[in-house]
Amino acid sequence: MASHIVGYPRMGPKRELKFALESFWDGKSSADDLQKVATDLRCSIWKQMADAGIKYIPSNTFSYYDQVLDTTAMLGAVPERYNYTGAEIGFDIYFSMARGNASVPAMEMTKWFDTNYHFIVPELGPNTKFTYSSHKAVSEYKEAKALGIETVPVLIGPVTYLLLSKPAKGVEKTFSPLSLLGNILPIYKEVTAELKAAGASWIQFDEPTLVMDLESHQLEAFTKAYTELESSLSGLNVLIETYFADVPAEAYKTITALKGISGVGLDLIRGTKTLDLVKSAGFPAGKYLFAGVVDGRNIWANDLASSLSTLQALEAIVGKDKLVVSTSCSLMHTAVDLVNETKLDSEIKSWLAFAAQKVVEVNALAKALAGQKDEAFFSANAAAQSSRKSSPRVTNEEVQKAAAALKGSDHRRVTNVSARLDAQQKKLNLPILPTTTIGSFPQTMDLRRVRREYKANKISEEEYVKAIKEEISKVVKLQEELDIDVLVHGEPERNDMVEYFGEQLSGFAFTVNGWVQSYGSRCVKPPIIYGDVSRPKAMTVFWSKMAQSMTARPMKGMLTGPVTILNWSFVRNDQPRFETCYQIALAIKKEVEDLEAAGIQIHTHMCYSNFNDIIHSIIDMDADVITIENSRSDEKLLSVFREGVKYGAGIGPGVYDIHSPRIPSTEEIADRINKMLAVLETNILWVNPDCGLKTRKYGEVKPALTNMVSAAKLLRTQLASTK
Repeated sequence: MASHIVGYPRMGPKRELKFALESFWDGKSSADDLQKVATDLRCSIWKQMADAGIKYIPSNTFSYYDQVLDTTAMLGAVPERYNYTGAEIGFDIYFSMARGNASVPAMEMTKWFDTNYHFIVPELGPNTKFTYSSHKAVSEYKEAKALGIETVPVLIGPVTYLLLSKPAKGVEKTFSPLSLLGNILPIYKEVTAELKAAGASWIQFDEPTLVMDLESHQLEAFTKAYTELESSLSGLNVLIETYFADVPAEAYKTITALKGISGVGLDLIRGTKTLDLVKSAGFPAGKYLFAGVVDGRNIWANDLASSLSTLQALEAIVGKDKLVVSTSCSLMHTAVDLVNETKLDSEIKSWLAFAAQKVVEVNALAKALAGQKDEAFFSANAAAQSSRKSSPRVTNEEVQKAAAALKGSDHRRVTNVSARLDAQQKKLNLPILPTTTIGSFPQTMDLRRVRREYKANKISEEEYVKAIKEEISKVVKLQEELDIDVLVHGEPERNDMVEYFGEQLSGFAFTVNGWVQSYGSRCVKPPIIYGDVSRPKAMTVFWSKMAQSMTARPMKGMLTGPVTILNWSFVRNDQPRFETCYQIALAIKKEVEDLEAAGIQIHTHMCYSNFNDIIHSIIDMDADVITIENSRSDEKLLSVFREGVKYGAGIGPGVYDIHSPRIPSTEEIADRINKMLAVLETNILWVNPDCGLKTRKYGEVKPALTNMVSAAKLLRTQLASTK
């Protein structure tokens, strides 16, 4: 019985790639240095999977930034502003598209479906020229082959690539990138021809958009694409991989009927209805079913007995030789290796499986299905499953009662937003177009050292508080010098916005090396929610009150919201997610009430999502002020207001992209604000960056914020003169 891994984490067990990337970007190391780190990581991953007995090992899932950007490079679809002149795309063009440079902004970044990974959105138009400009997929296949390891090269499928693209700047918004399908298929033919010539026997096309609610012409594009590719794919086994949700019935019909396709990969963790569909509708004879029964998005050990039962049922449908045991999606969404967690509670650790352990689970299931069951391994797994179900540390009866008692009225605010805003303005007396930032300020090496030493008990609590107080004072003073209207304390006490709160809430556990890539070199260490959640004591009030005492200007409190805490954590899978979310919300509610009593302001912030699709839900949140990412996505958010949606609360669409080192000019920011004023009322508009500033340097933050405040003042003067 064969085994398969959809994809694997790239950063390395100790974030080796992250540090290599940042060293290269800072000019401290060469391209050769970066490439050596990357090669060593790739080779170690392939060897690990080969040693574990995995038959279908993926290649080309490694990336220096993002797999969608890699596809853009492969297709040569570089926006004009980067002055690409042809030939193989190197680091200069590649990282300019990802991060921007001194003269041009980066491409838009948004969420990869409903994960916390972000991808670079392709910008396409009717005049986009496509040329085969990155041979990465072939090079990495050959690299693995030289080690004696046969791999399955992975490509983002042509239809998914186009469906995730957007019209380039200056192109009509009605333009459909899908119309370019015929233009990109020749490049895919070239790539597959080279892979075939190099000796590849399988190729994997990731087409996760098949789980979306697609229109008939979009589904027809899959048929058209793979019919067109059929002759060039002849001689190759072709896997179409889907993940993250159920495949709708019409999409299932489409995918299983595709010509020239050898196998289909299905996510059977989040796709429970897909499993029913396979059982009821059947599966085409002669094709392989890659059954995603090991969760690629969470860190809980697989219930091997349950998965084996599912696989046996599928075996009866598709046949013993056509069933492949797989992960539900790429393992890049989970942590790398549980072996590195030497400080994790032993009982909780027994409940977990990171990427390396999931590889072993996949192979153990494949062997069991082939009649070679490792009884000791299955027995230990059953004992861990039983331990987790019966552990008293998982359940808090008081918390469960509070969540169960919630009524419909508990989800709505008592006073309307206009009354609240009037009362706040009377108290705060803010100017029009008030300026603020999102929360965090740059995290310096000294600041990180202080937190690290405090956690290691190398400095006292008194020394720690003194150091953090000095940092807060510095940040408050800087904001006053910049003449920002509503201040923040800069979050110097926090390494991570979710981890910080999780550490102070019950029901959470934490790793030392459980890092997961968010975008580029940015990694997060998601907390593990293993039990019922409550707030034993106040979490941020001490620091917020301290910051407020340093200034006469309004001070914002910074809380990570319950949905973000939920979605940026590894969430328990033994109860519905909404129940866990309500528990977190009740804990945060207590913190909000304490901050409110201390006179601290609370805003809401959202970034990097398809806001236009959820604008009415955003309105229903009934926040007093929402700051929201806008500039990186080329002001896409504003289009919803142009289309007539009315927003009555305070809103601050971001005026510059903080994920790029580029410093915007006063004129550029003023132009953005004017575009906002064309669709939003002056009295509700705030001026702020896209997101927090922790990943930037003070040498970038100070001039950018100076220009932001200058732009706001310029617009205030212009507005006053027109009255």
